[in-house]
Amino acid sequence: MTMAGETEGLDLRNFGSGVVIVLAGAVLGVAAVVLTAQRGMTEWPVALTFGGLIAVGEMVQFRVDRTRNRAPIATSAALGYCLLRGPEVGIPPDVAQIIAVTAVATAAGVLPRVVAGLAWDAVVSSRRLLSVGAAAAVFAAIAPTDLSWNGSWRHALPLCGAMILAVLSAAVLDAIVGAGQSTERHNKPFPAALRDEFGVMGRIGMAMAISGILLASGTSLAGLWAPPLVLVPLLLTQFAFRRYSSAQRTYRTTVRSMARSTEIAGFSSPGQNARTASLAVAIGNDLGLTPARMEALEYAALLSGVGQLALADPSPGGASLLRSREERQQAAEIGASIIERSGVLDHVAEIVRHSNDPYRQGRASNPDIPVESGIVNVALAYEQLVGEGSGQTPGKAMENIGLGIGAEYDPVVVESLRRVVGRGFRF
Repeated sequence: MTMAGETEGLDLRNFGSGVVIVLAGAVLGVAAVVLTAQRGMTEWPVALTFGGLIAVGEMVQFRVDRTRNRAPIATSAALGYCLLRGPEVGIPPDVAQIIAVTAVATAAGVLPRVVAGLAWDAVVSSRRLLSVGAAAAVFAAIAPTDLSWNGSWRHALPLCGAMILAVLSAAVLDAIVGAGQSTERHNKPFPAALRDEFGVMGRIGMAMAISGILLASGTSLAGLWAPPLVLVPLLLTQFAFRRYSSAQRTYRTTVRSMARSTEIAGFSSPGQNARTASLAVAIGNDLGLTPARMEALEYAALLSGVGQLALADPSPGGASLLRSREERQQAAEIGASIIERSGVLDHVAEIVRHSNDPYRQGRASNPDIPVESGIVNVALAYEQLVGEGSGQTPGKAMENIGLGIGAEYDPVVVESLRRVVGRGFRF
């Protein structure tokens, strides 16, 4: 599993559903542009202002959670444009115009990134356009055109309710599509993937939705003076997210450098830790672990061999399974102690501490031991049987691991490994 980061060029990771989403977004955008060209644009200054904000937001999109690019300014501006009403906006934009402005502004914002060779995600941009279309359609359906900010609570209350329902419809659609993509890409159970998407929506999506509502309300009441005032907090939030994303990348690089120390010292074969981590992540996805637990699992798999540095001699070819039970558990305890000294990886240290415990004497009798320890144990065993230079076939390795079900290995994890291998997983 490679570290997620900014890569050059187009990011179109899903050649299945991803292509369908991009085509749907393109068809929707082109149809909206054609309809708007036939009917004519209304409120040009407002359209240009919000289109400019969307374009700028697309230009400064970034990756914050290792799964997809985020463009909070573009998303908030697009949602805000959906929800405009009087008195300052004489003629609220219709659904076709909203989609057309969003599509053209998105293309204008992505173009500089393409020219500069920066990463951009066509699937995410298309998902954003589809979500905005859903929000615009819902808002237009439930908010009559004569409903405006006239100072009456009889207007304000239903208008606020319509805005909330519109942004929720956009969020739910995006979450469902995202969960489907995660299921396709990582073979994660759909309910677990949907749970993760709703979790992201609650943390990041809610801020963008509220900013969109405030942007629409402010512009509807105060005109085009409102967008700069409303977007200042969002700019500061984006800056904080970028700093957090940069710190996370540095964090992951440090962990991977620590993991490579065992390879340099000859205590593991080249690439062994990365291969073990990739398999552990695949099993974790199959079992539907949360993103936070997935991150801890990956770090634990990468650092599972650190404790071997305290042993007298390296294992031949990094085959720690050739060592005695006592040596392996001693190495796990030492590794956990080393990780705990970092002060921020205690949850990872706990996984590593029990990563060599036999299932029967470990998690079978102590449910407090995390299932991630059993995943690392199985992933490491499979890697040492199938990895570079081992010579065993996946079928033979599964047969050997199957002999230890219930005693050495967690039956749930072994069954998950069987599914992962059956789907064609290869190092």
